[in-house]
This record gives sequence, C-alpha cells and structure tokens, in this order.
Amino acid sequence: MHHFQLINKELYAEECKVQDLAEEFGTPLYIYSAATLKRHYQAFDSAFHGLSHLTCFSVKCNANLSVLRLLKEQGAGADIVSGGELYRALRAGMDPRKIVFSGVGKQRQEIREALEAGILMFNVESLPELHLLQTTAREMNCTAPMSLRINPDVDPRTHPYISTGLKKNKFGISMDLALELFIQARDLPNVEPVGIDCHIGSQLTEIEPFLEALDRLKTLYSRLRDAGISVQYLDLGGGLGITYAEEEPPHPSEFGRALTQALQGLELTLILEPGRVIAGNAGILVTRTLFAKEAELKRFLVVDAAMNDLIRPALYKAHHRMSEVAPQGRPESVVDVVGPICETGDFLARDRALPEMQAGELLAVFSAGAYGFAMASQYNSRCRAAEVLVDGDRPRLIRKRETYQDLVALEDIEN
Repeated sequence: MHHFQLINKELYAEECKVQDLAEEFGTPLYIYSAATLKRHYQAFDSAFHGLSHLTCFSVKCNANLSVLRLLKEQGAGADIVSGGELYRALRAGMDPRKIVFSGVGKQRQEIREALEAGILMFNVESLPELHLLQTTAREMNCTAPMSLRINPDVDPRTHPYISTGLKKNKFGISMDLALELFIQARDLPNVEPVGIDCHIGSQLTEIEPFLEALDRLKTLYSRLRDAGISVQYLDLGGGLGITYAEEEPPHPSEFGRALTQALQGLELTLILEPGRVIAGNAGILVTRTLFAKEAELKRFLVVDAAMNDLIRPALYKAHHRMSEVAPQGRPESVVDVVGPICETGDFLARDRALPEMQAGELLAVFSAGAYGFAMASQYNSRCRAAEVLVDGDRPRLIRKRETYQDLVALEDIEN
C-alpha cells in the first residue's frame, strides 16, 4: 500500500495536492511519501520478528539523505557499494555497526574509510579483494570483519541486467571455491570471517529462488562448522520485488515466514538488504506535458521528464503505471510518452493507452521511489529534478533542482 491516492478527482501525496507541489517546486519532480516509507520498512522488518536479524536498506536504490535519516530513525542499517554511499549513510546518522559493504570493485581508499568508520563487515567477492582487504587492514593495524559473497548459481527469474546469482554474472565466489577461500581468510592475520553473504538479483517475484539459494548456503555453513570456522551472520541480500504493473510478488510477511522456517535451529543473525520493496512505491515522478505530436505511424506525448530523469524504461524496458494528476475524463488513445532528449530510446512508456492530455497538464509516473533519481544523470546538459518529501500535510524540499551553474561547477575552474 502507498499514500498516493485520488481524492475528489485530484491526485494527493498523503494530504498534499500533487498539483500544488508541482506549482511550488516545478517539474520534473520526485515526490516521496514519509508514511509509505515508514509503513513499508516496518512491514518488512516486522516480518522477521522471530529471528535475530538486521535490516540494512540498500542505499543504491535511493540515496537521498532525508530518506536515509527517516529510515535510520525506524531502525534501519545500510547496505552500501561505494565510499560515497558510506559517506551518505554516516552523514545521515546511521550506526556504522549496522553497515555492510558490498560490491565487486572496492578500492583501497574506500576500504580504509570503512575500516576507520568501524562498519559491521565487508562482503568480499574475490580472492584479490580478500588480499586487498588484508593488506589495507595490516597497514592500519586493525582487523577487518568480513563475509564471503557466494554465487550459488540460482536463477532468480528476473531481468538479466539485475540478475546477480548465476555463474555467468560478475558477482560473488562459486560454491566450489568457497570453503577454500574461507580457510584462507581464517588464516590471514588481519581479517576475521564473520559471515556468509549471498545476493541473487533484484525485483524477484517468487520466494523459491531465495529458498534454493538458502539451502546451498546452509550446506556451506555445515562445511564451515566441520572445518572449525564459526560465523555469526548470514546475509541473504535483498531483491524482493514490487508491483509495477501486473506482478504479484509475495508479501514481506510471507517471505519472513518462509525464511524463519528454513532457518530454524541455526544460531545466526540474518542480514537483509531490502531497497525497492521499501522505497519503490513510496515515490512518484511528476512531469508536465509539453505537447502532443502526431506522426505518420504513431502519436507521441512529449513531456518535460526524460530518460535522464528516469532511465528504467529505456534501460530495462520497465513498465511504470501512469495517470493524470487531475483527470479530465477525456477518451484514451495509444501514445509513446517521450522526453526532450535526442535519443530514440528516450521514452517513459511505449504504446500506452492514456487519456488525451493537453499542454501544461501533469502526468504522474508511479513506482519511481527506487532507482529513479538515484540513476538520474545530466545527459544533454539537463538539470536534474528536485526531490520533495511529504509528511502528512507538510512538504519539504529535500534536494534542490539543479541550475545551469551546477552543470559546470566542477569544470569552470579558471574563474
């Protein structure tokens, strides 16, 4: 459930008219609902109340400081994949002991920063990374807590670009090598194996791939115990999907029950890294119609948002539900919703049945709270959108709209 609803034929974000927000803050505009973020976090986290667990929000899906602060206040930790995300999580006040560092390409300086911060653990993805972690920790005269990210070769049945747990993917260590690398890690003086990690993909709509991966990790856990290696954490990553169109992903409570049953008898703290399931439906992108263009074969609705604002449709052929902000009851027609960028791939929707819209009217793009602004760019020298967080009847600007000066601020070094 989310808090974007039509009331008296006008779209509201909680108790704020979206039309009023667009007039005040301009378009394109990202709008997030605080109530939805809280509701989704609590629904997910409470699903594991019977287990020792830690919920680490996936910063990559929505890294706005105000969003991170709100989730920190709900008890969330952070799953990070860069030094910049570490900086954001710490700036938002998150407890370093609730931060896990994932990603295949950690750099020495990023590792140093995370060690200085005292994060919970590094999710190591290769033998060279293990040696880099050991070398860096030795130079700093400290011990680095780490887990090994296992690639279980499980098909998550999702888009190939966001599948991460197959042998052909760049992520993780094969099951065949895992025990050997754990033994190497145990024998290194400046690293401490404390966990097993796995992440098989994003936007999963079934529980079975999670359980299949978990079964393989439990086998590895038994082998580690037999080898005298004791770990405290089992990190199952994130990936639980949301409804964009017709998907029917499992509710977090169903997910929680399945994992709780599968983990009975194991003395481990479960770490989860949800992102999209918390933030995805907590945000919308509002865009203003520029004009309709009639072409020989198609009708185009040209709007002021583009692929630089929301790249998911162009990159993944992703579907985002759309609706008028103030429905007028006009008949529908099939259109491509496109932006001003000079790319044929610049579209928000293709062959979409929408009510006929006139210049100046507003269109809401739903399920834009995850991997929306976080993947935005300045392509075509377009200024990135503003972000607003609504809490009841109180909207708050949480990221200013960029200006032309912002576009060149890091380049205009001679003045």
